[in-house]
Amino acid sequence: MKYTVDESGFYGNFGGAYIPEMLYPNVEELRLNYLAITEQKSFKEEFQHLLKEFVGRPTPLYFAQRLSERYQALVYLKREDLCHTGAHKINNTIGQILLAKALGKSKIIAETGAGQHGVATATVCALMGMDCTVYMGKLDMERQKPNVERMRILGARVVPATSGNQILKDATNEAMRHWINNPTDTHYIIGSVVGPHPYPDMVARFQSVISQEIKTQLIDQTGNPTPDYVVACVGGGSNAMGAFYHFLQDEHVQLIGVEAAGHGVDSGESAATTALGKPGILHGSKTLLMQTQDGQVIEPYSISAGLDYPGIGPIHAHLFETERASFINITDEEAMQAGIMLSRTEGIIPAIETAHAIAALDKLQFDKDDVVVLNLSGRGDKDLETYIRWGKY
Repeated sequence: MKYTVDESGFYGNFGGAYIPEMLYPNVEELRLNYLAITEQKSFKEEFQHLLKEFVGRPTPLYFAQRLSERYQALVYLKREDLCHTGAHKINNTIGQILLAKALGKSKIIAETGAGQHGVATATVCALMGMDCTVYMGKLDMERQKPNVERMRILGARVVPATSGNQILKDATNEAMRHWINNPTDTHYIIGSVVGPHPYPDMVARFQSVISQEIKTQLIDQTGNPTPDYVVACVGGGSNAMGAFYHFLQDEHVQLIGVEAAGHGVDSGESAATTALGKPGILHGSKTLLMQTQDGQVIEPYSISAGLDYPGIGPIHAHLFETERASFINITDEEAMQAGIMLSRTEGIIPAIETAHAIAALDKLQFDKDDVVVLNLSGRGDKDLETYIRWGKY
């Protein structure tokens, strides 16, 4: 079975470009040009140069000895938290800003939830001398204040989204409205594998450096390029897709996506899309999303600002429907406990998004020689206030 995008922009039953007529020229410009531009030798050379010299790639694949003893398996952590800006998000923003330059754009907009994508976008805009506006839910701005100030220091305008629950979904809505009103000089850097085609494919390609490195690093450390499990948290799903990408066709590798259950799947305060969602249209693509009987989007909830999205990327919807990937949901409490456990077991304070993936290790059964790669998608600096408010450590 094919797990990558087809010529129509679909992954099986999911994907496409369901957009207002006013956005069609912007999206069509990207669709017609992104592959030709990103395949150019000069683009690849600059992208690889910046990943190495600016981002700090390759990131380590760290054998977590004490974690391995705890779970009776060989557990490796892909240290995306060691990227410049503290998360995997910058892999994609480097790629998209180079694409925007090639298309002659002078202004950049973005949406952000936890703020890591916003910081990564503001960072590359400062690097390239481009105008930057980041939309962020008002609630997320309050719980991710350090990232808001980082963006401002880097020169970005941070615009609060005050509609809905004032979270990631609402910031995305505002960013799309801005793009409709400024189509000619502005590129919208979407931060995850969501949105209309070609965004999910484009973001997946830029993030695929993660799994590309994992394969090389596993050969060095184990003699075998393929693990038994790859585990990653899923909001929209960019870090997970980066970790899964080069293993999609290898059915031996079990792909585990981890979603946020919030206060519990049946609590009415959750973001576990695969457990609660059904097919629908969200932010320009057909995917799985949480919705009412009449198709209204149900507001998601998670203690993690980066996972409280009411849907998942169409790639992940396809992986779920075909059972190529398994999806686990983790509550706030389970994630917070796992974040403290990792901190005290390996000396790494994870982002709360990543802590959900760590918690999933308790839900899986491993054989002693299983090689488990967990994508450590971000560091916990931005979440210290949330850890402090939670207080159980």
